Amino acid sequence: MSIKSYFENEKQFYEVFVKGRDSQGRQTGRRKKRISSETKAKRIEFELKKELDDIANQRTAWTWGTWHTECLNRMKLSYRQKTVENYDLGIRKWIPKDWSSRSLTIITKNDVHEVIFATMAGASDTLKRDVHRRVHRLFELAVEEGILSLNPAKGIKVKVAEPKQKVLNSNEAEILLKNAKETKHRFYPVWAMALKTGMRSGEMYALRWSDIDFETEMISVSKQWTSKDGLHPTKSGRNRLVPVSPDLKKFLAEMKLKGGYEESLIDGMTKKEVWHDDYVLPRLYEWNAGLQAQILADFCESIGITKVKFHDLRATFITNMLVQGVSLVAVMSIVGHSRMSTTDRYVRLAGVGVKGATKQLSYSIPETQPGQLIQLFGKTDGQAG
Repeated sequence: MSIKSYFENEKQFYEVFVKGRDSQGRQTGRRKKRISSETKAKRIEFELKKELDDIANQRTAWTWGTWHTECLNRMKLSYRQKTVENYDLGIRKWIPKDWSSRSLTIITKNDVHEVIFATMAGASDTLKRDVHRRVHRLFELAVEEGILSLNPAKGIKVKVAEPKQKVLNSNEAEILLKNAKETKHRFYPVWAMALKTGMRSGEMYALRWSDIDFETEMISVSKQWTSKDGLHPTKSGRNRLVPVSPDLKKFLAEMKLKGGYEESLIDGMTKKEVWHDDYVLPRLYEWNAGLQAQILADFCESIGITKVKFHDLRATFITNMLVQGVSLVAVMSIVGHSRMSTTDRYVRLAGVGVKGATKQLSYSIPETQPGQLIQLFGKTDGQAG
């Protein structure tokens, strides 16, 4: 009998053992223990038999390790190096080493569940979700190739609470810019651009004067810079236009009189160094080193406004635009969101469409009469002085 039940710590488990022949006719076998139910044991028995049949027929039996490597090699053809490395590092850190030699066909949903909720028990829900997504994607590719009939990671849900997004209100944004200008803070031009355009940090770093058209009052956003990949297309891979407001136009005109900034950066496509002398914003060491978030947070704290970080300036721009009545479609276009669900989060944050709605309630709280107020807040008979 290939399926046997046994008890361990007063809990029932199942064991599957299947015999077969390899491609040279030699006897071989596969064993799987600690299976939680008979139904799963039968499914695993079927998968193990299929694996042995594949071996006997000299067909390629993909292991998790070989398929993982194959997927990474394919990803390198379409994705940036940083994206591929994130997939690789996230998976290698958490996936058990014994998965490497295991056939894809015998990895079950229970195995994936154990990794996410047992092996990663001490990790954050966000990290669990990210690892699950990566594992799910690799299995899904195997399904698309016909290697697997079902994705064992499918159906597993990792609930993650939506992070609380910090933003500056209009008054705080003005206080930030006013104080930064008066103190001649080195990041003042950068913060001003972020609050007036909603551009990402890397997009502003790559911005050149040739990208700004003063006649049409438009900024063309077509690239960004990261320390990992150098200059490359925007996050969405799409070009977009950002309208220039009158005050920003005046600000940019004043900046242009000072001339452009010089720097040599690596081109992410050619991997060669390119030099330009017309970058719009100052080449700041802290910005290049990725320290801009802490610098902004410290400055906000020093002037007594909400302690936000660099990317929160983009969120401030988005929520302010929505509060002022700019359409959702227009905001999406300006900031480069490819999915409406991404912008919807800012709609909720800005309270668009809900302000004043409770005034429509058909019932009200009874008003307190003046005499009752005295009784509520004054002394009553019998109280000690």
